Amino acid sequence: MNGPILLRDLLGLLSGGAVGFSLGLVGGGGSILAVPLLVYVVGVSSPHLAIGTSAVAVAANAATNLVRHARAGNVRWACALVFAAAGVIGAMVGSTLGKAVPGQHLLGLFAALMLVVSVTMAWSRRQAGDADVQLNRANAPRLAAAGGATGLLSGFFGIGGGFLCVPGLMAAAGMPILAAVGSSLVAVTAFGLTTAANYAASGWVDWRLAALFVAGGVAGGVLGGRAGARLSERRGALNLLFAGVLALVAVYMLARTGFELGLIPAGAPKR
Repeated sequence: MNGPILLRDLLGLLSGGAVGFSLGLVGGGGSILAVPLLVYVVGVSSPHLAIGTSAVAVAANAATNLVRHARAGNVRWACALVFAAAGVIGAMVGSTLGKAVPGQHLLGLFAALMLVVSVTMAWSRRQAGDADVQLNRANAPRLAAAGGATGLLSGFFGIGGGFLCVPGLMAAAGMPILAAVGSSLVAVTAFGLTTAANYAASGWVDWRLAALFVAGGVAGGVLGGRAGARLSERRGALNLLFAGVLALVAVYMLARTGFELGLIPAGAPKR
């Protein structure tokens, strides 16, 4: 009886470590691996349960990284709070819609999103921006609109959405990428908590597995951060490599989903 449970716990811990390592190594986008790892490696049978559980881990990892960025002065709090407040509303709507979508269809849409993320990560980001940006009448509406849209997608797919938050903050407020990364963690934490709470209300959070996933993510994040610091001059190559991994996982998910939905024939029947 304990064998399968212990194996599942170990796989959850290692999967969390893989997500944490990727986050520490390449930054935003790593948490999108949480759902496919929970479904295809750990063996969580329900896509909705995987999304709800991953949302807890996403929020915890983002909050941990937020403390570090806040101490370094990389968070523009006023802009981040407007962005996050609007996004929380979007995340609640998005997560409610996500719960209503059949699990296999949701995985197919998730795989399509992963392909978009892989392309986005392959592009270089500009470093330009106003490091002293302040909340004002001009950028507040843009921040609210961008936050609401990002939160909607984040809640629907149960992801942190850092890869969406960063360019959204840069476009809406004109902040440089380092400030956008730090400020995005306010939103990612808020979106993750909102999505997790909504899924938990429906019983779609495995708290034991979430705790193990978070523990693995903390350890993996430390190792990934150290590796990322040593390989900082190869950041572009690392992003391209990770983008390729995301694309391969997305293609696998689309194929698996297609087979299970009957959209892709499993092969000719035997005679």
